[in-house]
Amino acid sequence: MKKIMVAMSGGVDSTVTAYKLKNAGNYIEGVYMKLHDDEEYHANNIRKVKKVCEYLDIKYHVLDLRDKFNEYVYSPFINSYKIGLTPNPCVLCNRNIKLGALLEFAKSQGMDKLATGHYVKIEDGFIAEAKDMSKDQSYFLADIKKESIDFVEFPLGDMYKEDIKDFASKIDVLQEFATQKESSEICFVPQTYIEVLQKHINVDLPGNVLNTKGEIVGKHRGYMHYTIGKRKGFEVHGAHEPHYVVKINPQTNEIVVGLKEELGVTKFTINDINMFMDKTEFECGVKIRYRSPKAKCSVKILDSLRAEVTLHDEVQGLAAGQMAVFYDDNKVIGGGWIE
Repeated sequence: MKKIMVAMSGGVDSTVTAYKLKNAGNYIEGVYMKLHDDEEYHANNIRKVKKVCEYLDIKYHVLDLRDKFNEYVYSPFINSYKIGLTPNPCVLCNRNIKLGALLEFAKSQGMDKLATGHYVKIEDGFIAEAKDMSKDQSYFLADIKKESIDFVEFPLGDMYKEDIKDFASKIDVLQEFATQKESSEICFVPQTYIEVLQKHINVDLPGNVLNTKGEIVGKHRGYMHYTIGKRKGFEVHGAHEPHYVVKINPQTNEIVVGLKEELGVTKFTINDINMFMDKTEFECGVKIRYRSPKAKCSVKILDSLRAEVTLHDEVQGLAAGQMAVFYDDNKVIGGGWIE
């Protein structure tokens, strides 16, 4: 009998994860993580976690990770926008919190495994894409420590979201979970990231819009309102075609805009690389954002921290601060942060 700690959020995915593992004959304990200060949000979720754990007759823990979350996820999110980057907090959370601090807690409780409701698989010791590609979260796990993989389980990797909801709807105590609203992609961003930034920074600092020749062509609301590829919310005098943000200059509060073809790149570098294999030069597919398709590329590892990526075909919308994730077919083989 395996002893498995299940990360439980009060959502349908983690609830079905706990139910399936318990009914497969494992010894299960649940754990809910407090990651921010919305006490009403926590109270509602803990109520649901408690309800399920009582039904399954399992122990549950409430783990306060707010300080760690602030240090490793929330503060870097704010600071990234300050310096003109487009952050990816879910990648940081998976490395440092869910498969970092939470995993260490599971080990400290004598558990054999930590299970989560992530839509991913493990194949041949690698993180691999889920069966339900519309929910696949392999991109967000590309920065976890290699040694963490042996200690985690992802029971939903072979299931479709609609099947999970259907499964929950047929069990009395789980019916509430089958119909509840989906949580937002970033847990601490209710609507837009600007609302979060406004609590800490003055984001409304009007500045100049430049074209790619460096000429002033209009005005903008403040550089933090923009990310690479955005095409609205700024002026371009006399423009007859859509213009897109191609660069952000935080020091001068300027944004640079261009036509769609000016968004294209064929080569870039990444830093703080995290590799799951030892090759120093290889061909693979790369995703430059969570929702972007894989692009064929050649990768050259420069040193222990940096790599150079050469794309076979041009891609658009490359944003510094996002994660570039390498795939060998459906397996994640590494990645790093776009410079």
